[in-house]
Amino acid sequence: MARGEEPLLSQGRPSSDHSDERSVEEEDALLTGQHKQQPHKYGWAFWREVGLLTWAVIATVLVIIFAVLYSHQQQTSKPTPSGGGWKDGRPTGKRNLIFMVSDGMGPTSLSLTRTFRQTETGLPIDDVLVLDEHLIGQSRTRSTSSLVTDSAAGATAFSCGQKSYNGAISVLPNRDPCGTVLEAAKKAGYMTGLVVTTRITDATPACFAAHVNHREEEDKIAEQEVGDHPLGRVLDLMLGGGRCHFLPNSTAGSCRKDDRNIVDLAKKNGFSYVSDRKGFDGLNFGTNIKLPLLGLLADTDIPYEVDRRNMNDVYPSLDEMARTALAALKSATEDSDKGFFLMIEGSRIDHAGHGNDPVAQVHEVLAYDTAFASVLDFLEQDDVEGVLVGTSDHETGGLATARQLHETYPEYHWFPAVLANASHSAENLAYQLRDHIAGKHISPLDTGITRPPRSGDDDSDLENYIRHDLVEKGLGIYDITDAELGRLAHASSDPWPASYIFADIISRRAQVGWTTHGHSAVDVNIYASDPKQARPLRGNHENTEVGKFLREYLDLEKKVEDVTKELKEKGAGAWMGKTLEEGVVGGRGDHYAGDFRKRDVLGCGCVGEHSH
Repeated sequence: MARGEEPLLSQGRPSSDHSDERSVEEEDALLTGQHKQQPHKYGWAFWREVGLLTWAVIATVLVIIFAVLYSHQQQTSKPTPSGGGWKDGRPTGKRNLIFMVSDGMGPTSLSLTRTFRQTETGLPIDDVLVLDEHLIGQSRTRSTSSLVTDSAAGATAFSCGQKSYNGAISVLPNRDPCGTVLEAAKKAGYMTGLVVTTRITDATPACFAAHVNHREEEDKIAEQEVGDHPLGRVLDLMLGGGRCHFLPNSTAGSCRKDDRNIVDLAKKNGFSYVSDRKGFDGLNFGTNIKLPLLGLLADTDIPYEVDRRNMNDVYPSLDEMARTALAALKSATEDSDKGFFLMIEGSRIDHAGHGNDPVAQVHEVLAYDTAFASVLDFLEQDDVEGVLVGTSDHETGGLATARQLHETYPEYHWFPAVLANASHSAENLAYQLRDHIAGKHISPLDTGITRPPRSGDDDSDLENYIRHDLVEKGLGIYDITDAELGRLAHASSDPWPASYIFADIISRRAQVGWTTHGHSAVDVNIYASDPKQARPLRGNHENTEVGKFLREYLDLEKKVEDVTKELKEKGAGAWMGKTLEEGVVGGRGDHYAGDFRKRDVLGCGCVGEHSH
């Protein structure tokens, strides 16, 4: 091969100091068929070092990952539950069940409250309520007598797992009593409790521990709740309002129709009794309780949260009562192989809806959200298996976060900041107006506004009081119209009570809409602490399926049947109150039968009256 000519196989290769030698060797190998072994560029020592370095890096990364995971588990995991769980589709072992009812709270209540909270505190739009993070489904609410249920039929669906007529307190349309999950739980060895912000004799709590033909029999409900009951005492703890139904009618503050002293009856049946904030504080958040406990902390209903927070030395909050009950029941079941069943109700969300009061509404929902969070914290820290399920019995008010104020096409707005300026509920302002006109110094529900006794005030003085002391100071509204002012000044002759007028004044300015002072047929939300444990309630369900889940979680299906049988054997008698006419119990009210006038404007959520 002449010098200067490149070997055929080296064309295009880059040159190096050894290129000529390598080219000759490659040609020899092709001609002779023998390849000359070349030393490897990287020897064994090199690859050994690479392997060791790689392994060291991988090991370091794994150590870091495991350290982070362990730290996270230590910070966030709950104690290992003792007992509890599911086997072959059925629960096993010790467990606790907390059932929360947000009376009257529909999906729009959450929208209203969420946006109010974001606006009031400057939170971002993705900052949501605790409830929002635990939504798992919805419930359909119709009763046997109407497409629009009341709280009694709604709560009967939860307690008995069966549909009934509006007004029924754990009684079926055939007038038979139905065993409740709470009664069955007590019979099975569980501890039981009720916590509410309305009267403890109101429809929702009553449906778990009493049986009467109609919810208005609150005197009989009180008797049954303390043990004057075919099954004996089924409650270990009660916290709420409604003291007036437990006091004889010869006593100041009583609303009973007879002279029976139900507080004394409760004490004879072993109950300890607290009746005020001092007595409640003495319970020391559940660490100083002798069960069974009867706590009646208000004559009727505990004030709305927006008012109660200014009377914290008089009334405990829903959250305080819930935490007290949880601690007490946990301690009482410490050495038992059974846990407890506790029903907690945010009762006055419903009343705010009846009154069409958006200020009361948002603060009631926030108070319920706080209590819900406390129950979650309890379950997270408790060493016993447990689950929280929450839902509403119905929606109240036909609430809408929009309002058309004029005949022209509406603006797409609502103004939560208007609600943030208010410091009182419409109910509270109506009490103040009533007492001012009556010439009293301070309303029982007053929160700091004082006036001298009224003596000969003319309409001008009264209107000035309403404008400055009530509307401006109480609602934060400075553009009240003469027509609105006139209606409040002559509220005694107005077809609407003063509370409705105050509520309408602020609703219009916030552009919050309402369709009724009653209930609606809207589907309501279902919430749970653990969607896996509450799997049967995912999606859309009849409200009776919620009741079915409660029984199944505590493995009480057979026990509920036994309780129902025992109640039937006792017979439906005077203990269940007056027998209702067939028309009251009976057919479905889902066919139009003509327009009708409101039968009694004071019947739902008005000042001084009970709500339904």
